[in-house]
This record gives sequence, structure tokens and C-alpha cells, in this order.
Amino acid sequence: MSRPTSIKTSEEVRARLRILAAERGTTITELLEELASRELTDAERERRAVEAAAELGVDYSEQVHHAGQDAWAKIRAHQGGTAA
Repeated sequence: MSRPTSIKTSEEVRARLRILAAERGTTITELLEELASRELTDAERERRAVEAAAELGVDYSEQVHHAGQDAWAKIRAHQGGTAA
């Protein structure tokens, strides 16, 4: 485990994190570590898309790339995040 550090955020966010951590029987730090490890970066998403296309025997063209980006944007919008 790495050395803890502080993260500046609003009291509303901290209150929500406390609730989520308590519901899961964990700490805010462990909750944040779980969320950070679960969320993919753009580069990780791209790598997985290329790997998935290869497994399916699909040419990873620009059209396939854009279809994937559109799908992620719809997922984020559905989850209440910002669409890319």
C-alpha cells in the first residue's frame, strides 16, 4: 500500500464518501482506492478495445474506434457523468 496523502474536496463530497464507505464496511481511503483501480483510463479503454476487436476477428478501424467512443459516452451519460 502506498503512503496516504490528502485530497481537497467539498464537505458534501466527504459526507457522501463517508456514507458510501460505511455502507460497504470500509474506509474512505479504501473506497477511493477501489474506485481508482476500477475506473479505466482512456488508454486502458483503447487497449481493451483493440484486444477485444482482435479476439472477435474485427479490423480495429477508425469507424470501430468512433463507435466505441460513442458507446462509452452513452454509458457515462447514463451513469450521470459527462459524455466525451
